[in-house]
Amino acid sequence: MKVVAFNGSPKSEGNTYHAIKMVTEELEKEGIEVEIIHVGNKAIRGCLACNGCVRNRNEKCVIDGDEVNDWIQKMKEADGIILGSPVHYSSIGATMKAFLDRAFYVTSVNKSMLRHKVGASVVAVRRSGGVTTFDQLNNYINYSEMLMPTSNYWNVIHGTAPGEAVRDEEGTQIMKVLGKNMAWLMKLVEFGKGKVQEPEMERKTFTNFIR
Repeated sequence: MKVVAFNGSPKSEGNTYHAIKMVTEELEKEGIEVEIIHVGNKAIRGCLACNGCVRNRNEKCVIDGDEVNDWIQKMKEADGIILGSPVHYSSIGATMKAFLDRAFYVTSVNKSMLRHKVGASVVAVRRSGGVTTFDQLNNYINYSEMLMPTSNYWNVIHGTAPGEAVRDEEGTQIMKVLGKNMAWLMKLVEFGKGKVQEPEMERKTFTNFIR
């Protein structure tokens, strides 16, 4: 089994990275392969709302010149996905959000590519805005019919300077518990294949409020 983790911080080894690393170390103890991809230092433009991916349905965003389509394929191949972000104005970092908007739209319109994969979110914050950012990351996971492991508190760790998060004792425990629960859930999914019938995927119903 494999997990791909996306680091949405501009810093390569800031507190978001350390949060992700705490989770992935627990996964690796259970024999799960991990790849961490640094997103936050890249030049990623936002979704154009062109619906090109809907028309083409080729598992690709029509925007060229960045790595988003490569990352989409890594998500497709993985059994589990971790989304990690710092907090910018009580929200996801802009580059990370641009990636998530494009990638999750492509995966949703291509036969729900992430359906029933295991997904988790982690957030690093100096002081406030951690839970709102955590909620925003979880929106992508929930929309995709993914399976979400939990921890013993919200998946938020605190620190200012890079590496300070490792001194947050409660935050460190949260990440470790998340990693253990994620590994356990992934194994349940794997062992259940062919033994427990999955619910049939339903065609998405779209409505609006204009009559």
